[in-house]
Amino acid sequence: MRVAVAGGTGLIGRLIVEQARAAGHEVVILSRSHGVDLTTGAGLGDALRGTEVVIDVTNVETLSRTVSVEFFERVTRTLVDAGERAGVAHHVVLSIVGVDRVGFGYYQGKLRQEQLALAGRVPATVLRATQFFEFAGQSLARVPGPVAVVPRMSSQPVAAAEVAAELVRLAAGPAQGPAPEMAGPEVLEMSAMARRVAKAHGPRKLVIGLPLPGATGRAMAGGGLLPTGPGPRGTTTFDQWLAKP
Repeated sequence: MRVAVAGGTGLIGRLIVEQARAAGHEVVILSRSHGVDLTTGAGLGDALRGTEVVIDVTNVETLSRTVSVEFFERVTRTLVDAGERAGVAHHVVLSIVGVDRVGFGYYQGKLRQEQLALAGRVPATVLRATQFFEFAGQSLARVPGPVAVVPRMSSQPVAAAEVAAELVRLAAGPAQGPAPEMAGPEVLEMSAMARRVAKAHGPRKLVIGLPLPGATGRAMAGGGLLPTGPGPRGTTTFDQWLAKP
């Protein structure tokens, strides 16, 4: 099967590319560094020629609702329209558990991405997953200095590699629409995870867990990002992931 990975140079994208190739699939990476601009569509038509499945794990780093919605609207429309013209049979999207319950600006863009993919003419599957274990370390690196302020949030985090494996599995099957939500094996608090990452791997920082203000902060701290039903569960624990060099 020929699989195109949009965002194939990022954290989750690289894992998908690696696992899809290991499974015997032909992989095309859709990114600027590979000659494809997903915001304008430049180079996309040629890249999708003969492609059967697109896996979309594109991302934008922003807290702004406006920026997030604009980015995901543009990229999703571009991918779906080009996929339809190229005869793509399945469009797979990675989203986040709780985007419809937590009014975070970035999540509004992800929710719009889901809506557009599911409404498109290319049959789609949307997998919502919880935060990756790697998110704790990323929170430490975002702001320079000796102090890291990490949002207080209750999560059921999962190893990114296990999410990549589930996306490759879904891509090889028929479109499902909204797929069962994926999560890790245990519920943890994100600022506590960040403290453990700082101690085990650095950078060494004072980690302060603070709730975001208003309804968004209450939803994050109160379980709004936890799965609401059965679905695939990762088997790697945070302790096991943290112990890896």
